Parts: sequence; structure tokens; C-alpha cells
Amino acid sequence: MCDAFLRKICTYCGNDLKQKTDNMKKLTSPRSVDARSRRMKKKRLPPGVPNPVDIHVGSRVRLRRTLLGLSQEKLGDAVGLTFQQIQKYERGANRIGASRLFQLSRILDVEISFFFEDLPAGLKTTEGQVARGLRERDQKTMEPDPLARRETLELVRAYYRIADPRVRKRLFELTKSLANAQTGE
Repeated sequence: MCDAFLRKICTYCGNDLKQKTDNMKKLTSPRSVDARSRRMKKKRLPPGVPNPVDIHVGSRVRLRRTLLGLSQEKLGDAVGLTFQQIQKYERGANRIGASRLFQLSRILDVEISFFFEDLPAGLKTTEGQVARGLRERDQKTMEPDPLARRETLELVRAYYRIADPRVRKRLFELTKSLANAQTGE
């Protein structure tokens, strides 16, 4: 049935049936399928290893959530997820889909591009290639962002809760002088 149909189409189009069936056999032969699956597997991270981009996007979700003073539970309720799912997103263990990222950007009151800001220029894949531009140079180790630490975020929130601008300015000057004294400036 299929051969007869294919023969009619090939006759109509003026194509050679033998050439078409040979091409189909090459594409579906076990050897070519294995080669294609090996190529595909090389580009994937091992199971359980989060993608560096997912980790970065998750850390930006955490950063914005904590800046707004939201708990994982409150954010989860707003999105319609459990706090455990928010935890997985923030760790990069689960990938955030486009529609969910759009929803999070609306809830956290940021542009979608916020989640990709400060993304390191080159992230290594499992083969050691750099994902952006396929350059092959060493990747610097990522230092944790001090602005993303809970201590820093709590300090900034507490600082802005000080109502009197003069007191806030004096605290700012005190902090700068303590830091300068410690570094020897």
C-alpha cells in the first residue's frame, strides 16, 4: 500500500523511487540512528546536574523574591505552586519554562531580561566547549555574588526602613569608614 502510494507520488513528481527508498533506508538504518543519538547525547548534561543557565535564572528569582521580602511559600501561592517547586527553580534543579518565567516576571515586577542579567559570558558544557560562540578557553570560576547573600539583602532592607534620612546618611558614612579602616585606606 505505502510502496504503491510512494511510487505514484514519485512518478507524478518525476523522482526516482529507488533513490527515495534508499535515502529513507539510510535515514532509518540502525547505524545512522545510533550515530545521531550519540551526537545528541554528547550535548546533554549528565542526569542530576543542573544547567548553569538554569542555576543563574533561579538565583535571580531568589534575589528578586528576597528583595521584595517574599517567602518561597508566598511566591508559590502567587504562581500556583508549592514552595518545594520554588526551591527547585531557585536551585536550578528544575528548568523554568517560558510561560512560567513570564508569570514570575509579572509577579516579581521585573522585565524577563532581569533573569538573564549578569549571565557569565561563557558557560561550559560537558565537553568543555563554551556555549556562547563555541569558544574553547578556560572558564573562570564563578564567585558567589555578595549582593545575592541573605545577609546583604537583610541589611539593605533594614537600611531603607530607617525613616530619618540624616540617620541613614550617618549609618552609611559609619559603614564606609569601618570598611576603609579594615582595608587600610
